[in-house]
Amino acid sequence: MNLNEKKFLVVGTGISGIAATKLLVSRKFPVILYDDNKELKIEEIRKKSVLLEQVEILAGELPGRVLSDCDIAVFSPGVPTDTPMADAMRQAGMKIWGEIELAYAFEKGQVLAVTGTNGKTTTTSLLGKIMMHAGLEVKVVGNIGIPYTSLVCDTTKDSVTVAEISSFQLETVHEFCPQVSAILNITPDHLNRHHTMENYQQAKKRIAANQREQQVCVLNYEDTILREFSNQVKAKVVFFSSQRILEHGIYLDGEEIIFAWDGKRDTVCNVRELKLLGKHNYENVMAAVAMAKMAGVSLEKIKEVLVTFPAVEHRIEYVVTKRGVRFYNDSKGTNPDAAIQAVRAMEWPTLLIGGGYDKDSEYDEWIRAFDGKVKKFVLLGATREKIRDTAIRLGYPKDDIILAESLKEAVTVCFDYAVSGDAVLLSPACASWGMFRNYEQRGEMFKELARGLKE
Repeated sequence: MNLNEKKFLVVGTGISGIAATKLLVSRKFPVILYDDNKELKIEEIRKKSVLLEQVEILAGELPGRVLSDCDIAVFSPGVPTDTPMADAMRQAGMKIWGEIELAYAFEKGQVLAVTGTNGKTTTTSLLGKIMMHAGLEVKVVGNIGIPYTSLVCDTTKDSVTVAEISSFQLETVHEFCPQVSAILNITPDHLNRHHTMENYQQAKKRIAANQREQQVCVLNYEDTILREFSNQVKAKVVFFSSQRILEHGIYLDGEEIIFAWDGKRDTVCNVRELKLLGKHNYENVMAAVAMAKMAGVSLEKIKEVLVTFPAVEHRIEYVVTKRGVRFYNDSKGTNPDAAIQAVRAMEWPTLLIGGGYDKDSEYDEWIRAFDGKVKKFVLLGATREKIRDTAIRLGYPKDDIILAESLKEAVTVCFDYAVSGDAVLLSPACASWGMFRNYEQRGEMFKELARGLKE
């Protein structure tokens, strides 16, 4: 799209909105920064960058003049696209973009993009490390916590952008087109935002919408939604599987990860060589390997990274051992499917801490996945009664459920009941909002509490 003479409205003053605004100002585009929070301290926003000193910043109700003045609205990921404000923008003829779409308009190099309900951060981080190890100039951006717009001006024709893309970010892409994309899995999440599972699926699938035959889309063969979706993808599809041997693709055969292509079968590594726990992580590894291989990296270079790559912070992250009890931080397990994978990865009797903000999730499958492994179930947050009632209905012992008022109490209770050889796992299956700023703060507090326990 030709951006000449376009005027932008950036919606949201968080990290994505600020980065988008700074990019536009640096490229001399007229821009207004807006937030519907009428309590917003505008002068505090200006102090975040000298590039914001001359930007018009609006808070509260959006003036009608803005709808006629601006051509493109750039929504931050947390801003819904189905509100009366968004409808008014569309009726006024404004395009609604996201920060990803804006950044892509300035991208000069190759893009590798990852989405999925779970595993995005691990896969993106691993892929970024592989591409760097291959000697390439790499930018790792997106939902991983680094706005794409903050680094896109540093891209070159030889650089590689590795991007973690959420469903919120994919709602607002139009021309975004990675050379290699991946959808790791699709299970229910964020239904309070997307309203229906169909809407959520469609958002995820947009990552491959603009790809063509010369590009690649990596999909999970064991996800029936994605297996069916493969027939709609125009790009070359590469499957990965943790349950069966594939003629073409990458798969887990016992403990060996095998890459099969062009009639050859190469062993990538044995999972015992990895520092990551659980079959879901083996899937993340396979997706990253497939993406790197299809982007031209040798299996030798790939393996050199695989065997040294640690768990991503807050994702089944080993914290400490106290009195023979292992502590694992899975604060990024913010939905039931992610929490299921964390429980399955535990190789010891487990005391599980769960609960938090309610995203309209159902917890039945999570409880069923305990399979006798969870000896105490400690719950906190807005969902604790809902989860407790689900657990009791499914036969989990009522006496082994404890309702805690705080994370500190939850950690202390677990340690009181744990014996040497047990594991304490924070894997909430819920968002952190209401008790914590984000999952990172929740995870950091858990680690601090665990390390501070007296043996």
